[in-house]
Amino acid sequence: MTALWIAHVTVTDPEAYGEYARLAGPAIAAHGGTFLARGSRYVQLEGKERARNVVARFPSVEDAVACYRSAEYQAALDHARDAAERDLVIVEENPA
Repeated sequence: MTALWIAHVTVTDPEAYGEYARLAGPAIAAHGGTFLARGSRYVQLEGKERARNVVARFPSVEDAVACYRSAEYQAALDHARDAAERDLVIVEENPA
């Protein structure tokens, strides 16, 4: 079953975060991920507002977790660790 990778981000160092984004995109694609939303218009209704929201679809929860744990994604993440405050969750899609 497909899964959604949902990240809510406040960027604190745009240059370093830009390098993360440049490297993360190919790592996500290599694991079957496709972006559904990246920095798009949003409306915050509850919780902590973060100016950047990203949603990617993966073939499965396992594929999304494998991407996160991959050497390629971890190399990208090294650029984001001190460049942003992030929340990331992977949710299995459950068709109604």
